[in-house]
Amino acid sequence: MNMDLTSTPPGYPGLAPTWTSSAKAGVGTAIANPSRVWFTISHGILNEIYFPSLDQANTRDFGFIVTDGKEFFSEEKRHTAHCIEPLGEGVAGYRLVNTCCQNRYRITKIIITDPQRDVLVQKIKFEPLQGNVADYHLYALLAPHLDNQGSGNNGWLGDYKGVPMLFAQYNDTALALACSVPWLGRSCGYVGASDGWQDLQKHKKLTQYYPEVKDGNIALVAEVDWKRSEGECVIVLGLGSDHYEAGQEARASLLFDFDEMMQAYISQWKQFQNQCRCRNLGSHKKDAFNLYRVSTAVLETHKGKKFEGGIIASLSIPWGDARQDKNIGGYHLVWARDQVEAATAFLAAGNVEDARDTLFYLMCTQEADGHWPQNMWLNGKSFWHGIQMDETAFVILLADLLRRYRGLGDLEIWPMIRQAAQFIIFSGPATMQDRWERNTGFSPFTLATEVAALLAAADFAEEVGEDHAAEYLRQIADIWNTNIEQWTYAANTSIAQEMEVDGYYVWISSPKVVELNSIHDDVIPIKNLTDGEKEFRTVDVVSPDFLGLVHFGLRAANDPRIVNTIKVVDHFLKTETATGPVWHRYRYDGYGEHDDGSPYDGSGKGRGWPLLTGERAHYEIAAKNFKEVEHLLKVMSAQTSPGGFFPEQIWDGPDIPERELFNGHPSGSAMPLVWAHAEYIKLLRSIRERKVFDMPPQPVKRYQIDKVISPFFQWRFDHACAFLPAGKILKIELKAQAKVCWTVDAWNTVDETSTRDSGFNIHFVDLPTEKLEVGGEIEFTFYWLRSDRWEGKNFKIQVR
Repeated sequence: MNMDLTSTPPGYPGLAPTWTSSAKAGVGTAIANPSRVWFTISHGILNEIYFPSLDQANTRDFGFIVTDGKEFFSEEKRHTAHCIEPLGEGVAGYRLVNTCCQNRYRITKIIITDPQRDVLVQKIKFEPLQGNVADYHLYALLAPHLDNQGSGNNGWLGDYKGVPMLFAQYNDTALALACSVPWLGRSCGYVGASDGWQDLQKHKKLTQYYPEVKDGNIALVAEVDWKRSEGECVIVLGLGSDHYEAGQEARASLLFDFDEMMQAYISQWKQFQNQCRCRNLGSHKKDAFNLYRVSTAVLETHKGKKFEGGIIASLSIPWGDARQDKNIGGYHLVWARDQVEAATAFLAAGNVEDARDTLFYLMCTQEADGHWPQNMWLNGKSFWHGIQMDETAFVILLADLLRRYRGLGDLEIWPMIRQAAQFIIFSGPATMQDRWERNTGFSPFTLATEVAALLAAADFAEEVGEDHAAEYLRQIADIWNTNIEQWTYAANTSIAQEMEVDGYYVWISSPKVVELNSIHDDVIPIKNLTDGEKEFRTVDVVSPDFLGLVHFGLRAANDPRIVNTIKVVDHFLKTETATGPVWHRYRYDGYGEHDDGSPYDGSGKGRGWPLLTGERAHYEIAAKNFKEVEHLLKVMSAQTSPGGFFPEQIWDGPDIPERELFNGHPSGSAMPLVWAHAEYIKLLRSIRERKVFDMPPQPVKRYQIDKVISPFFQWRFDHACAFLPAGKILKIELKAQAKVCWTVDAWNTVDETSTRDSGFNIHFVDLPTEKLEVGGEIEFTFYWLRSDRWEGKNFKIQVR
């Protein structure tokens, strides 16, 4: 045995680092703010451990290897059968039982975080099923990926105040691994060459003891002294800004009684769940897990601590074992839409405080022009740089929902609402990207959120005495609502004829792009489609997204156009699986595994999404089809993981056991997905009340009951039109003050009308074109007051 602690481990810098499975069986953290550590579990071991916030992963995985020192080698994550159960109903702490596939040993682990410290704690019990404890060696194997990076990590052996530990550091993040009993041996090395796994797999015991490893993809390994432990020990992983802080945190947790720590952890979670029990939404069970309590725990686990109210999309990286350092974002980022879905679910569970915290977080992270980043780190820094209009609309709808449930408290909400509404007016109605972050154009879902949000914003405007602003907001909402079918309903197509319907709503339709020859400071040029982005002009791309028209109250569930589209969508996007039906996001979706089960790599085949099953169930509630609702609820429940988690996608192909893909069960996509758990909670509340919980009342009243149809037709530079429907007033909207010179008789007579300020940085005139006959024309141009110049071009619209 080589005990040389001065040698340098070979294999620099190690294999190219990847993350690990996104199929989480457990996620957890202490409720208390002093603990800034989150953990994930998959395949019976720990995966990513997050610190000091939800968006910074610091490990790839952390498990155990068992050998007999001679012939037997068993890796816990690969060679055992895994069983997981919660430490209590709705408690995000776990008892794991991993039983050797050869029935030679069993490892039982209790996993929590120290409620008072930045420490991940495991209580380990090792049981020999053949022989005795002395016949086995147990090794802890840890792969640091500090600060979201698997490359560039440094590791070494050392101690803190005389307590032997293993350390790793990258940038300003460090970890310290320590045990309640002595380590028999420790080493560190480069993954794939000199790490402990290589040594143990080859020799069934440690033969190389490297004291330090630098600037690479590294692994730490240590043997537990079972003779001193009598089969039980506590292993802690402390985290800090340097190894001194991490070591101090680790030692403090070792000095504290584990059972007391665990009871404090459980007590905090029970207090949280008792908060939610003001609404008893059911006890749908899957093994030891109550899916409702799992869902509320998932939402709470994904909530920030320093940045209170911030909620990330998932503590996972989709297809993580095929993702490298460049995929630092994963899904541990904030999407405003997913946040609002989570906050709405908190409200559905009776947890007003968490919902309000999320709204406050969104108020803090709103951009100066009123929108929210497509996604962002918890501190508000943008990650991707697209803009999705529905994300801005969703925040207004959350504020309105909280207002209806008297949950706004003392928040001064109108300035935020005004800015968000202004951005929607300024940038809509075409979405810059749809909610699946793919394309630019008119989307029924985005239009539904925009219209509902503008009507809600109008109510807020009236509350603060801005009646003029409220009137304008409702006018714009009415115009957009009236044009939804013109923009997104495809009639008399070959698909419509095949399906024997008159038409259907398309997923997204591209607006006409108008070229402007003039460039001056009064007009903001049109935003063209992003380079390389496919512009869908076909009418065969359908999506369940159109159900947003019902969910947000713009159209009735029995509207013939809605019913027609359901028929088309079910034909193209519904798939029956072993656990029930699933729906795909849209036709030709490529976000999912390939048919052979290999991971999504920029291409693939989209799979069914459980959250879309929840959205369909909400439609069935609106349609009063409660028997179907109960069926879809059971389908959703059947598609969860053994730990009760909803995945992003369901595998709907033939079973591929070697890739752990089974029909009707989670694929390799993100799991748990907060949005899906939120949809489930909302569905339980909606079933209880026999109505869609978060349906805004304003569109229902205005468009389904009062049947308001806009008398206006909107013209903008970025939504220029060549034709005007007969009987409509032409509303011309500009982004600067101007005089509009216009004629309806080929300039034989000319009228001038000055624009009015809408209060939202939009200047408009309403031209009296409602009496023009079909075939008539109106022609106009602009004199820009600020720059004291004419547009230099006339615009003509024909009445049809």
